[in-house]
Amino acid sequence: MIRFEQVSVRYEGTGSPTLSGVDLTVPEGELVLLVGPSGVGKSTLLSAVSGLVPHFTGGVLTGRVTVGGRDTRTHKPRELADLVGTVGQDPLAHFVTDTVEDELAYGMESLGLAPEVMRRRVEETLDLLGLAGLRDRPIATLSGGQQQRVAIGSVLTPHPKVLVLDEPTSALDPAAAEEVLAVLQRLVHDLGTTVLMAEHRLERVVQYADQVVLLPSPGATPVMGAPADMMAVSPVRPPVAELGLLAGWDPLPLSVRDARRRASGLRDRLASVRPPTVSAGSAGGPVGGSVGGSVGGPVGAPVGTADGPVDAAPAPATGAVRRGPLARLLGRGSAATARDAVADPVTRVDGLGVRRGRVEALRRVSLTLAPGETVALMGRNGAGKSTLLATLVGMIEPTSGTVLVGGLAPSRTHPREMVRRIGLVPQEPRDLLYADTVAAECAAADSDAGAPAGSCRALVSELLPGVPDGIHPRDLSEGQRLALALAVVLTARPPLLLLDEPTRGLDYAAKARLVGVLRGLAEEGHAIVLATHDVELAAEVAHRVVILADGEVVADGPTGQVVVSSPAFAPQTAKVLAPQEWLTVTQVRTALEGTA
Repeated sequence: MIRFEQVSVRYEGTGSPTLSGVDLTVPEGELVLLVGPSGVGKSTLLSAVSGLVPHFTGGVLTGRVTVGGRDTRTHKPRELADLVGTVGQDPLAHFVTDTVEDELAYGMESLGLAPEVMRRRVEETLDLLGLAGLRDRPIATLSGGQQQRVAIGSVLTPHPKVLVLDEPTSALDPAAAEEVLAVLQRLVHDLGTTVLMAEHRLERVVQYADQVVLLPSPGATPVMGAPADMMAVSPVRPPVAELGLLAGWDPLPLSVRDARRRASGLRDRLASVRPPTVSAGSAGGPVGGSVGGSVGGPVGAPVGTADGPVDAAPAPATGAVRRGPLARLLGRGSAATARDAVADPVTRVDGLGVRRGRVEALRRVSLTLAPGETVALMGRNGAGKSTLLATLVGMIEPTSGTVLVGGLAPSRTHPREMVRRIGLVPQEPRDLLYADTVAAECAAADSDAGAPAGSCRALVSELLPGVPDGIHPRDLSEGQRLALALAVVLTARPPLLLLDEPTRGLDYAAKARLVGVLRGLAEEGHAIVLATHDVELAAEVAHRVVILADGEVVADGPTGQVVVSSPAFAPQTAKVLAPQEWLTVTQVRTALEGTA
């Protein structure tokens, strides 16, 4: 169905090709997963299938790409629209209408399908993706995850033979991601649709792949093979495969079910060891999976023997302040600034209610956040997580109840005063980025925060090495834009830091760097709230997990206790080793080394 013949792509101003020597065939009716670190050319390869490369993105393509017999060099994207459906990383860039139902119908209108066919397919897609209750909603009022499902649905209605998906589950909660992947499975198995997909959250998708295409490094020749074989040699792999490597299982498991069938011996070895209690500044390994097979530093020593496991979440920072690289980048006064800015807890929320139009987005929400505490805010799409963050930062005024940050009500305080107390990295980092270059963004951030020149730029280099000063923020990947936005916010050293889906578009290596930054901030006294669907991130870095459902808090407690008891929000390691409360592969590795 898809054929690459010695394909290379080089963009103007780059010293080496983004893709080189791609020669492979994607068979009809298979789900093929693209795997590799950020920046290796996965999005470029996907764009070559849809014709966006070279017709719209520029660059020079050599070789030949054919889809269903059509040569993408001579067929522009509009001439492939009936054959190839594409969903990029940013669903907002995909939409052309205002409401859900209109968006689902738009592609079919462009192809001239009969009205009765369009109506039937819209209804089918609404049911397939769980969007029936949103059919009349304006797209602008949907959560990020709901928008992602609408974007996917809009390319499903024309019934293309090939689906090209770039990070399709990145903004979805675990249950919604399972629904989308189940739909893709049905399309592959029942209709013979060919699916080519790039996804960083391998723990969600690798078990469904028929084949994996591994792009090991920029410009390197891709390798295609069975998923288990590719995971054994891949520089990135999900926790369940990393656990399999640690335990010596062959072939590597790709699903929790496969791993649990082999895990009895591993559970026996761990039975006499309690999961370590991790301090916020402890060094950690890769987040949610492996990066080049490397192992992070120990996260704590095993604690003797016990009758049962204890909570394995990191504890809020107390006592001495660590002076690591991040502390030096933020300035030696940053810890004192974060801790001394308020004598009371950083944030108090009491009986908060928010109504947006006819929707009661938040109801009776109460919580406190102490200095040095990291809280993961979780829940299904549309549960109210982003609304809560927007209320904390003062963008939305409470309908009822109170919100106090350092003793001030955010919605009634001037933004210039609040920017030094609270920082928000939104779900769409581009909302914070206005300058024409990375250097200009950093200079503006230094000026706004009253920080020494170069402070923001040093943070960017810490989070994402190798980003040039002169590049435009719009030309960065999703993960690179996130790193830049995070650096812009951190430059002001706010005591309270809010991040909305901070791992969207990040590979395991970038997530590991982010975790290191967040742990350093927590040790320096910053309070952190992460609104996230990434259960592996929550297991690595959160002291507490708060779960929202329909605008209400339904769970609030230590990470180990909350996520292990939740089928939807438990990380893979916890599912494999339950009822023991191990959350990460790093914890298991450290425990085994201590008992060796």
